[in-house]
Amino acid sequence: MTIGAAAGEARSTLTIGDVLAHLKVEFPDLTISKIRFLETEGLVQPERTPSGYRKFSQGDVARLRYVLSQQRDHYLPLRVIKDQLDSIDRGLVPPGAAADSPRPAHIAVASIQGNAPTAEHFRPAPAAMRMSRDELLNAAGLRSDQLSELEQFGLITAKPGGHYDDDALAVAAIVADLARFGLEGRHLRAFRTAAEREVGLFSQVVAPLGRQRGSEAKARAEEAVRELAALSVRLHAALVQIGLREVVGGS
Repeated sequence: MTIGAAAGEARSTLTIGDVLAHLKVEFPDLTISKIRFLETEGLVQPERTPSGYRKFSQGDVARLRYVLSQQRDHYLPLRVIKDQLDSIDRGLVPPGAAADSPRPAHIAVASIQGNAPTAEHFRPAPAAMRMSRDELLNAAGLRSDQLSELEQFGLITAKPGGHYDDDALAVAAIVADLARFGLEGRHLRAFRTAAEREVGLFSQVVAPLGRQRGSEAKARAEEAVRELAALSVRLHAALVQIGLREVVGGS
């Protein structure tokens, strides 16, 4: 079924409650307020009855499922998903082919092309994994002494009870990749310091949003977190790439 809003769909017959019931099993955190928020952001445009009630088609439901899947599985912000949907509506991109599978980490640099680095986006969701120390070492490909060093410098912290979560795995996997270039935990303390400074800076933006009540306000706050984290990754990648290019080029 096409994701486009029109594309020969039958008449709209679903209420917003029906849509929530259709998608709630696949997306347990979905609320009516979130659906309304996605409408205000232009991701879906249900018909309206003369009395103002929303009436959704099966195409609208498919469109919402696509948006929610891209957020959950690919960590994309709404503006990127909207661009994808616009391309799909124009027939430029076939449904389901708009994005590659992401790396299993909260932050992953997808690719850097020319002077325009891009990054998959932070997903502000609670960590769910519970791994022992040995499980984390095996999953990330780290040695015990490497993990101890990361803990010493505050890059990874065990949870109460001694287990590790998927945030720890994300950091450990990236450090394991950096270790192939001879970089160790002591070299990476600056990343922790820089991240803490960015958190302090960006908190001034997202904290007021987080204090607002309602599901729509929460959705906007999460979107701001996702967007700011991604822009930070892109800026950092651009600056590092520019600096290393000058080193290699000798300019």
